[in-house]
Parts: sequence; C-alpha cells; structure tokens
Amino acid sequence: MYAEQANKLAQDAKRIQGLPHLPPYAATTVRAVTKEVRDLDREVSNLLLPYGNSQSSDGTQIKSSFNPADDPATACALLVNHLSMRRNKRCLLAYHRVRTDKMEEMCWSGLDIADLQSATTASFSRGQSAGGSAPASSLSAEEEQYMHQYSDLLAAYKGQWTDIDLTGSLEPPKDIFIDVRVLKDAGEIQTEYGSITLTKNSQLHVRQADVQSLIQQGYLQKLG
Repeated sequence: MYAEQANKLAQDAKRIQGLPHLPPYAATTVRAVTKEVRDLDREVSNLLLPYGNSQSSDGTQIKSSFNPADDPATACALLVNHLSMRRNKRCLLAYHRVRTDKMEEMCWSGLDIADLQSATTASFSRGQSAGGSAPASSLSAEEEQYMHQYSDLLAAYKGQWTDIDLTGSLEPPKDIFIDVRVLKDAGEIQTEYGSITLTKNSQLHVRQADVQSLIQQGYLQKLG
C-alpha cells in the first residue's frame, strides 16, 4: 500500500513528542519512503510519456497534452500517485521537524551529543537482554552536524547575555533556596557563596539560580 512506510514515520513522530529522549533515527524507513517517492515519480513520467512532445513524419514538433476526460483510468492513476507522493513528503517533513525540535530543546537544556548517547545507551540496555550491542548514537550523521552547529550558534548567542540564564525556567521561583539531592556526580561548582561539591546521593540546601541548569540536565533532583 502506498505511503504505508510514511505512516510509520508519522507515528514515530507522534511518539517522539512524548519521550524524554530521542530514539534512534529511522534510516531504513526514511530510505524506503524516499525510494517510493522516486518510483512513483517515474511511474507518473511513464504514464504521461505518450502525451508528451512527439515528432511527425516531416520532422516538425507536435505538442500534445493530457485530457483527463479522455482517459479516466490514467487520470485516476496520476491522482493516486500524486497524492501518495505528497503524503510521503509531508510525513518526511513532519518526522524530521519533530526530531529537529527535540534536538533544539535538548541544546537549550544544556545537553550535548555525549549526554544524548549516554541516555540512548541506558535506554537500550533497559530494554534489551544481555549480549545485545547498544547503538553508538541515536542521531544520523546529518543530525549530529546540525546539533553541533546549533549548539555553537546558541553558545554565541548566550555569550551576549552573560548576566542572564537564557535556559532557565520562565516560571519565577517561589523560594530563593531549595533542597536538592545529587543524582549523578558533578564535581565542584562555583557559586556566589563559594564552591559546592556535588557527590552522588548527597543532599544540599542551595540557591535555586545556581543549580537550575543542573536540575534541567538531570544531575540534581529538587526536593519538596
């Protein structure tokens, strides 16, 4: 059935929106959809070939055009192929747009490709039995390049606003100081009140503005 593979991409895109991480890029499905588009385009060209420019016996060019009323079967085939190609392209665009939005969201949250690979490997390990090999990255080569370039662009933009945390929450804090639990070792960080060592499973009373980015990255958990 036409656009069946494209429908899988649309379903994946919907699923990605509700996931905390980015699943592996569906390279096989994307290739199948693009191949179907090329095949349909060739079929359309073949159907219209008898109605293209032709040459008469005396060498003059005779221009003819296709009239749907004269050949309803061919007109129906052309319409089905055209709609199938259009649906395939829309599903491809939707799938890549959702993944792009997810990558940009991760960049704003302070995640990089290394963090993304760690999250993907951990998710894969929970869902697979021992002996399976975890994927090296959930991004395609083009997505990795895009994420690198977007991160560089974002860093350059943030550099103009060093006094403002652009990745912070838009909700005003209810308390200046909060209690947090350290979920992953983050080493020593510098704050306005001195240095803090973040050791796994320790609990601290810190200023929220100093650790907001670490909370977003999953190093700390806000208590209460």
